[in-house]
Amino acid sequence: MCGIAGRVNFVSGAPVNAALIRGMCDLLAHRGPDGEGAYIDGPVGLGHRRLAIIDLSPAAHQPMGNGNGTVWIVFNGEIYNFRELRLGLEATGHHFRSQSDTEVILRLYEEEGVKCLDRLRGMFAFAIWDARERMLFIARDRLGKKPLYYLLDGDGIAFASEPKAFLADPGFNARPNLEAIYHYLTYQYVPSPLTAFRDVQKLPPAHYLLVKNGEVSTERYWKLQYGQKRQLTEDAACEELLARLREAVKLRLISDVPLGAFLSGGIDSGTIVALMAEHGSLPVKTFSIGFEEKAYDELPYARLVARRYGTDHQEFVVRPQATEIFPKLVWHYSEPFADSSAIPTYYLAQLTRQHVTVALNGDAGDENFAGYDRYLANVLAARCERMPHVLRRCLAAVGRAVPAPAFSSRIVSRGKRFLEALAEPRERRYARWMSHFSPSLKAEICTEEFQRAAGGKDSAELLLDAYRASDAPDFIDATLDVDVNTYLPEDLLVKVDVATMAHGLEGRSPMLDHLFMEFCASLPSHMKLRGRVKKYIFKRAVRGLLPRQIIDRPKMGFGVPLDHWFRYDLREMARDLLLSPRAAGRGYFRKEVVHRLLDEHIRGVRHWHYQLWNLLMLELWHTTFIDR
Repeated sequence: MCGIAGRVNFVSGAPVNAALIRGMCDLLAHRGPDGEGAYIDGPVGLGHRRLAIIDLSPAAHQPMGNGNGTVWIVFNGEIYNFRELRLGLEATGHHFRSQSDTEVILRLYEEEGVKCLDRLRGMFAFAIWDARERMLFIARDRLGKKPLYYLLDGDGIAFASEPKAFLADPGFNARPNLEAIYHYLTYQYVPSPLTAFRDVQKLPPAHYLLVKNGEVSTERYWKLQYGQKRQLTEDAACEELLARLREAVKLRLISDVPLGAFLSGGIDSGTIVALMAEHGSLPVKTFSIGFEEKAYDELPYARLVARRYGTDHQEFVVRPQATEIFPKLVWHYSEPFADSSAIPTYYLAQLTRQHVTVALNGDAGDENFAGYDRYLANVLAARCERMPHVLRRCLAAVGRAVPAPAFSSRIVSRGKRFLEALAEPRERRYARWMSHFSPSLKAEICTEEFQRAAGGKDSAELLLDAYRASDAPDFIDATLDVDVNTYLPEDLLVKVDVATMAHGLEGRSPMLDHLFMEFCASLPSHMKLRGRVKKYIFKRAVRGLLPRQIIDRPKMGFGVPLDHWFRYDLREMARDLLLSPRAAGRGYFRKEVVHRLLDEHIRGVRHWHYQLWNLLMLELWHTTFIDR
């Protein structure tokens, strides 16, 4: 796990400045605290910051060449089947100087070119310079675990694990991308391939990019398929599910440094810990985080799993300090990012890193097996579609008219949200549920100038495009497909990658194994969502592994008490930042609407904490990266 950066001047052929590559890597030092390196050859420069996990020897140093200097690689990630691939390469005559997975990618590229991607099983972002072809090849893993950003200018291409690395270039103009910011308001993240910086792009998951003879091309090399369903009994599905997950966990236990697991108290992380315990003679090291606010504290449930498997368990109770944590979050995320669970994730990673260098987690369990309440809401909404459209429009009007004061229950708030979107087509309804700022609220708060400058594109179209690209046979699977291609890589995986790498901690996700996910996609949707039971087949499969209280309890989000914070702890900070002349001077938002949201939330008239958090993170990003 590392940080990578580089530049190729493919127009002028001017030499790359070694100081630029070092500067870019310095801004990625947190991702790789164990070493650094650079390769400069005229118009080509590659840089690397290393977090040593596999093969700690100097032989695994990067950038790594193939011996005769014709192919060079910088790599961030882990290839879990590298030993198997190595045996095959050795059988064809390849010789290895290290025990690293990096060298396996390098030799596999020599053998198969860009087709090497089809053979890799793991998480990765890498860049290969092929001097024979005068070609740069950069690629990102199938699900988007590892990030990769790039910048095209008049002379060449620069790339890096994080966009702030481009700040090392004195010629880089850090300008906001207004279209990206407009979509961020809706989704709480900036969707690929956009970034919040006007001249920077993300390489989307499952894509590679080639630069040759001054020509740039990108191509998608993999997509999860839901159209072909396997005919399995429930018993057979449970058996194969556990067998595949056991293998995915076992592969992710390969490490030359201390290893442990995040344990939230939920079914996903609990299952990963249970399967880890089967493979080791020593107790699994587990780490959990709790809060003083009991409504957000899952520590009692984490202890149930820890006791059952005799883990070496560490608990941390934290009270986030806004003035301390916010600048760090904004700096590390590099773009506006408004998923507030980044706060506990950041603290958990920070404290875990004091004990281990690698931590497994249960990410993607909900996307594989329909674990979110909104999937069940889709089923309920589908039943309502049998009603006459005029009746659904009336119910939607009732939903909009009913106030949702800050003291109302979660059920009331969700019911209001459900009704408001009831009259819309199902795909657009789901997009509405996934929105922080509804279209009407965006139209109210955004100035006309900002809306015009942002391009005027309907943000919901991004999700609708993902629906159109799906081959799923029904709406449940289609929605899982949409989340796997949007919410999972753009929000959840960004959150965990940034929070862990901020502390030099590697996060591994067995349920993101692409072969395991292909199996899950091949299961019919009625095995995932059965009646009102979410994750039906998964819960049945793991019932012998976890306490009943873990499997049968309602899902609990990994959140923080934002609503309370904005009434008390963050009230003055939010007013000072969001209503400042500097914020108003950007011309994005109508100041009177921002003032109203703050006032209504503080007085308990309405819940606006998610929207206020969104605005606060955007303003802090501006002051950190744009107003330098």
